[in-house]
Amino acid sequence: MYKLRGHHLFCLLGYRGMGYSQEYVENMTHMHQTLRNDPKTLIQLVKGPDHLCEKYPNSGEYHCQNDNIYERDAAILEKMELEIGQILKWEDMESRIRKHVTASDIQVVCETCSWRSYGVCEEGIQEILEGKGLREVN
Repeated sequence: MYKLRGHHLFCLLGYRGMGYSQEYVENMTHMHQTLRNDPKTLIQLVKGPDHLCEKYPNSGEYHCQNDNIYERDAAILEKMELEIGQILKWEDMESRIRKHVTASDIQVVCETCSWRSYGVCEEGIQEILEGKGLREVN
């Protein structure tokens, strides 16, 4: 079971093998591939740092504790009608995305995210909406 905070649900959709450090990328890639290959993998929603934050590089401000990040987490959980502490299978998260999320939500919910300009998160949501699941990362 993976512990994930709200905004990382969207980050996983747009993940294309880029990240903050090699260690972060390896961790994110491993989680992404696990969820892609086994959508029955359990996810527990947490408030604050999660399994991905564990590998965030120690290079200045710890962005995982930033108030803006907590606000983004809360907005995404509210949008998907989820709560801290819930445990769901990844396939159920994808189902919630199909029910509650549109690609244009990224522009609002993730407005201050530095990764937003790449456009990959909208693509990732669109692929979930089309039933394709998580994109393969090489």
